[in-house]
Amino acid sequence: MYARDMARIATPVGVVTIYGDDAAIASIQIDAVAGPPISGASLPVRAAADQIQAWFAGERTNFDLPLTAARTIRGQVLRDAMVAIGYGEVLSYGALAATIGSSARAIGQACARNPFPIIVPCHRVSNADGSLGAYSAGEGPATKRWLLDFERRDRRDRLL
Repeated sequence: MYARDMARIATPVGVVTIYGDDAAIASIQIDAVAGPPISGASLPVRAAADQIQAWFAGERTNFDLPLTAARTIRGQVLRDAMVAIGYGEVLSYGALAATIGSSARAIGQACARNPFPIIVPCHRVSNADGSLGAYSAGEGPATKRWLLDFERRDRRDRLL
């Protein structure tokens, strides 16, 4: 998909840039490089920026956005499995794979290629021993740790 629109927002984990058009979000990128905020022109891009800001503010725990479809049915199944992991929860690559009859390696590859960090929460997937594993967005494992800690704190605060 050719992304004709973009938004850029500052977040605690860096600058989040959202690419898309009038139909869907094409990708999301987390960078340490700052740039001026951009609000975006299309409804999906503006909605993504608003929902991500609300997520960081602790005002929402999930997203309702049109995303560009995965290139394969299998890719969509893997993406949907990540989205199904609850806010503040963590599953290992193997445990997630078992829920959909896949392999841990396939889950790992889907996480590494995830074009929608935060929205498709691959940060909620860890190694079997509980260690973080890889993360390709932002500053890698440091960003993954921040996102997990944020969700756990926010989830705990919601229960109090």
